Amino acid sequence: MKKKNTTPTPHDATFRQFLTQPDIARDFMEIHLPAELRAVCDLSTLKLESGSFVEDDLRQYFSDVLYSLKTSAGDGYIHVLVEHQSTPDRHMAFRLIRYAVAAMQRHLDAGHKILPLVIPVLFYTGKRSPYPYSTRWLDEFDDPALAGKLYSNAFPLVDVTVIPDDEIADHRSMAALTLLQKHIHQRDLAELVDRLAPLLLAGYLSSSQVISLVHYILQAGETSDAEAFVRKLAQRVPQHGDALMTIAQQLEQKGIEKGIQLGEQRGIEKGRNEGKLEGKLEGKLEGKLEGKFEGKLEVARTMLQNGLDHNTVMKMTGLTEDDLAQIRH
Repeated sequence: MKKKNTTPTPHDATFRQFLTQPDIARDFMEIHLPAELRAVCDLSTLKLESGSFVEDDLRQYFSDVLYSLKTSAGDGYIHVLVEHQSTPDRHMAFRLIRYAVAAMQRHLDAGHKILPLVIPVLFYTGKRSPYPYSTRWLDEFDDPALAGKLYSNAFPLVDVTVIPDDEIADHRSMAALTLLQKHIHQRDLAELVDRLAPLLLAGYLSSSQVISLVHYILQAGETSDAEAFVRKLAQRVPQHGDALMTIAQQLEQKGIEKGIQLGEQRGIEKGRNEGKLEGKLEGKLEGKLEGKFEGKLEVARTMLQNGLDHNTVMKMTGLTEDDLAQIRH
């Protein structure tokens, strides 16, 4: 594999030597920014930002610098991209908008809440003159007017939370999924059977799709008795009854296995607790007996030291000859 050449090109090195100097960059922007944009920029606040948005494999063709500044519309950036390849990039306008969006994302990642105004500027040094392509990215579409309308207005929104259930019922193959996703967070989805069953009976969905919906309910929804919910649904939707009953039986088996496992765990825990209690009681009893025995030995020692004979001591303390032998040792 050929090693990537990371040595800066003469174009890149010279460009950076000049355009990374704020005073020179300010002159550049005062000269080349359109009057309308220059009027909203406070060029006295220019600050060179680190990093680049140009892909590593394209650095021999493009160079860029990013300056932050204040504008009359809040925080802003000016991104200057230099194209120094001999053949112009037909999709340069799209590249400029991509880099502008990347600068906006970086701004958000830094903790800001509002998107900044990013002004892309293309500095062209190619052989072909004049520059042959539009720098208006919308012109890259077959229908720039339609693209402009789409990307300058609110995007389509499907807010299922405000669509009436009766209206959802007319959504054909999307009806069941839409209804479920609207109500998936309600307390008990079992209450949804009466509205869900007619949508499944409509015949828009295959058994595999119905099974997928049921699994979605079991994984993401809430129901007090999942098995009963599926069985009830199977009774209401007979054409998918076999598939649904299979799920119900699986849930029943899981419930049995879970009950057995829980019972075993409780039994083990109970035995463990009883064992601990028994051990504790035995320890206390042994301790008491041992203490009582030691006390008798001490009394016997005193008796013997005071001249009482062994038989009398054994009779009075209840100790044996072997017990008294411990005193002698």
